[in-house]
Amino acid sequence: MTRFRAPLHRRALLTGSLALTGALTLAACGSSDSGKDAAGSGRTHTVKTAMGDVRVPVKPERVVVLDTAELDSAITLGVQPIGATHVEASSGFLSYLPKDKVSGIKDVGEMLNPNMEAIAALKPDLILTSKIRHAAKYDQLKQIAPTVMTETTGYPWKENFQVHADALGRQAEAKKVVSDYAAHAKKVTTAIGGPAAAEQTKVNVIRFMEGADIRLYGEQSYIATILKDVGLGRAPISAKAKDGFSYDLSPEKIDLADTDVIFQSTYGDPKKAKQTQTVGSSLWKNMKAVKSGNVHPVDDELWIQGIGYTAADKILDELQADLTKKK
Repeated sequence: MTRFRAPLHRRALLTGSLALTGALTLAACGSSDSGKDAAGSGRTHTVKTAMGDVRVPVKPERVVVLDTAELDSAITLGVQPIGATHVEASSGFLSYLPKDKVSGIKDVGEMLNPNMEAIAALKPDLILTSKIRHAAKYDQLKQIAPTVMTETTGYPWKENFQVHADALGRQAEAKKVVSDYAAHAKKVTTAIGGPAAAEQTKVNVIRFMEGADIRLYGEQSYIATILKDVGLGRAPISAKAKDGFSYDLSPEKIDLADTDVIFQSTYGDPKKAKQTQTVGSSLWKNMKAVKSGNVHPVDDELWIQGIGYTAADKILDELQADLTKKK
């Protein structure tokens, strides 16, 4: 069972598989069944994926990523993709990523409905995505280039990062990234008073979402793993999250989210996402976290959509700044 839900629940539209024949034929030499890589060296290795073993170039040079986690992983590992999808409600790529690292990347469509012709035209030698996002498109994608899919996204982001690193031939770089992140998390724990103080600080993360209820994140979510790495405590309600992922709230029950510290993000228009009416209510204003000045608005693209080590390091910096702020 997946531990992740798409920002807006919308089924990916099926594109005509055989209508792409001309474009796909151009890229067929990059098929996962090929024994040679598109870079011309002929050296490949096998990556274990959610769709079985896939042979990929040892050092892929033309990488296309179809979701935000894969984009974060590639940038983190020093690989600039030639193509990437964008998130449905945003323009361009996620704003927290360094501009010089995303400049020049070709936009190949909205994440849930990537443009197959645009992908094929780039002649990639590797495609990265997940089964939960694009399983229905796997047969088309693997005709274009070796396609590495993880099972899902979100909660298992650290394991997925290792798959991405393997596919990109960047295992050594990945080892350093993981080590540096662990040291960073430890530094934040120390800055907020040490493990005991961190554990005593109960934290909730809520997301106002256009077209949906207010989401309170549970233990099996990307952001919860970062809180855990710092050693922060969680309010009991987080344990009630459905499938461990999230607990949905209406504005009339927002007080259930009350705890020592609340981090809040907004996806879409604040009014349509019920943020405006919620934060203006007496229930909200009487919450402990609100009264003590411990509600911190955060960027949705960074805290919720990013799903990777580059995002995580920036989140750690914000956690330290917010939790050590003088009131």
